Amino acid sequence: MQTRKKYIFLTFLASWLLLFFFGGDQLRHFAFFSGRKTEARRNWPRWTDRSLLKSFADSEELQSDGDPSLPSPRERRAAWLSVYKNSRCRMETCFDFSRCEKHGFKVFTYPRERDQPLSQSYGKILASIERSRYYTPNPEEACLFILSIDTLDRDHLSGQYVRNVDEKIRGFPLWNGGRNHLIFNLYSGTWPNYTEDLGFDIGQAILAKASFYTESFRPGFDISIPLFPKDHPQRGGEKGWLYQDSVPPKKKYLLVFKGKRYLTGIGSSTRNALHHIHNGKDIISLTTCKHGKDWEKHKDTRCDKDNVDYEKFNYQELLHNSTFCIVPRGRRLGSFRFLEALQAACIPVLLSDGWELPFGEAIDWGKAAVVGNERLLLQIPSAVRCIHPERVLAFQQQTQFLWDAYFSSVDKIVHTTLEIIKDRLLPHRSRSRFLWNTLPGGLLALPEFSTHLGDFPFYYLQHGSSPSEKFTAFIRAVSPAGSLSQPILRLIQAVSGSQYCAQILVLWSCEKPPPPSGKWPQTTVPLTIIQGRGKLSDRFFPYAAIQTDAVLSLDEHTSLSTSEVDFAFTVWRSFPERIVGFPTQSHFWDPEQKRWGYTSKWTNELSIVLAAAAFYHRYYHSLFTEYLPAGLRELVDGLAACEDILMNVLVAAVTKLPPIKVTQRKQHKESVSQQVGGGRQPAFLPASGLPQPVGGLVRLHAPHVLPAAPRPRPLQGPGLRPAQEIPTLGETLRAAGDRGRSRPWVPRSWCTELSRNRQLLLTGFYSLLGFTSTIKVGREAESGRWL
Repeated sequence: MQTRKKYIFLTFLASWLLLFFFGGDQLRHFAFFSGRKTEARRNWPRWTDRSLLKSFADSEELQSDGDPSLPSPRERRAAWLSVYKNSRCRMETCFDFSRCEKHGFKVFTYPRERDQPLSQSYGKILASIERSRYYTPNPEEACLFILSIDTLDRDHLSGQYVRNVDEKIRGFPLWNGGRNHLIFNLYSGTWPNYTEDLGFDIGQAILAKASFYTESFRPGFDISIPLFPKDHPQRGGEKGWLYQDSVPPKKKYLLVFKGKRYLTGIGSSTRNALHHIHNGKDIISLTTCKHGKDWEKHKDTRCDKDNVDYEKFNYQELLHNSTFCIVPRGRRLGSFRFLEALQAACIPVLLSDGWELPFGEAIDWGKAAVVGNERLLLQIPSAVRCIHPERVLAFQQQTQFLWDAYFSSVDKIVHTTLEIIKDRLLPHRSRSRFLWNTLPGGLLALPEFSTHLGDFPFYYLQHGSSPSEKFTAFIRAVSPAGSLSQPILRLIQAVSGSQYCAQILVLWSCEKPPPPSGKWPQTTVPLTIIQGRGKLSDRFFPYAAIQTDAVLSLDEHTSLSTSEVDFAFTVWRSFPERIVGFPTQSHFWDPEQKRWGYTSKWTNELSIVLAAAAFYHRYYHSLFTEYLPAGLRELVDGLAACEDILMNVLVAAVTKLPPIKVTQRKQHKESVSQQVGGGRQPAFLPASGLPQPVGGLVRLHAPHVLPAAPRPRPLQGPGLRPAQEIPTLGETLRAAGDRGRSRPWVPRSWCTELSRNRQLLLTGFYSLLGFTSTIKVGREAESGRWL
């Protein structure tokens, strides 16, 4: 028994010795050694591969969470509350709708003080508002108010920073805590954190701001606008860079970036990491440290090499020759690079976490941009490589549409902001996202006219519908005698005999009253007399009596047969968004007199279809009266001429398409047989310089059966066609003789932006409409830019 106990004791003792010898080190990790455990963690890392870890980051960096330059959530929240004390504002709670009930949506800008500083950009914004159709000089009629104080740059280190804004706005009797006010801002906050502090309390005002942070954005109330430079054009703006020869869409470079690299401070982490994706082949990522006054104090080992590589590439050439452009955040969330990429048809790849994209309430950015994550930068190259070429082309085309529709000028940015606010006031009459994201865009789809897509001339083909099968004849009578002449009687009889005529309206613009009803001819369709106001613009007024989609505009001395009217209407139903008519003109630039003129001589190009005998959609009456600046209509009324030129300019600006000419049966000229190759010729011509001018004139007929040419299947996207689908003139004419087809095709590349005048300087038309680019005619129309 004693021996047994002795063995048990020795075994127990040996077990403790073994546990202490082999497992003592593990005892330090028990809970009662927590003090040593904490001390051990503070000295992490302790491994032999510490030298390898240093090549990526210092151990001090690994122990800290996040960028030390970034404000903490508490600091960000405090800055946000200092600006947005009314953080729960919505249109229903912070906007007085009653101010908009009597006079509609009217905008008033505060009068400017003489000694008050005003930046160039804010001056453009105020000018855009004062030229808009919503401006009113009477504050009693206003629904929305705009401050005359420049609030664009709220960086107190900037020379354009306006001080004591709080004191100034509190002295305004109309301020009312900011209700029904709209404040514009491009830059907020300052070094080093660049918070969204504006330096004054905006109250219940709507904030239209660039670089909007999602957490600060009040949905349905605030508006995110793009950051634009001070030299951004007031009106018009440059065209996009998508060219015919860029199809297929693959370019030299897949993904590019060239810009500053911040060595310290907010925004530095994203741009510092861009060099990881650079391969020097199809992905170019170039940064430079050489900016700012003290950049040499903070330069790192990469700066010298980066600065050398940076100078090897031209920024504009990279934009032209790249499919995707990286748009990283700067000191603030937005950057000028965003608009530059849109214009260049370089698909933006956004690396700016938390950025509320411009006009995101209306624009579907998923069709035009790739939204990335700053922390997943290394996945960007493989992600963009997976995008199919057809979708790439659709992305590129959408960038061109968005640039031209909403971002190419200050006017468009401001008007888009106002239209979004106006849509909020009447949600049942607001534009759908389809209208905002489809040609011609939300600014040109007036909800006052209709909210139904089938009522507009642009969407028939997309929805598989057709315009109405009847038209309204609209005859303008100006005979000073006050009696009915023989030409107008014959015209009424010819038009009323058309199987497609629904009614005839006569606009009586004479000083004497119209003849009694017994004097007018008997017709098989209703005939209505409308008393005009004596203004030339009356012929394009949206009269409620016009119920059909098609309008046949006529002068009282026009001579047409019933078959010619039927034929022209048949052509128009195939092209309801264009002007289709008989008499045409061609505009030209007179270098000696330095002005635009137009001629009726037979040439190989035409650009204007006169309103004396033309079909068009009734929606253009609404655009002419409600969308065009009042100064243009006043100019036409003062000249008592040129209203048809203005209508052609309007339709071309909206559709980017030419009018179509049809000819009368008796008016034709012989063509050069060897160029046409025999057969029936088309009854229409494109409205621009022809790509291959011919030596003679093409014979134009008005047959009972519309000749047709094969129409290529359009690519996906907003409707732009590649160069290889555009036939030559001879191919088009020969294809037009194929009577087995049903619809002709006029190449869009033959289009020119219309505008030329009866020996009258049309510069006023162009400047008021916002056209700043040179008109392309003749051989210049072959330059290849999408119109």
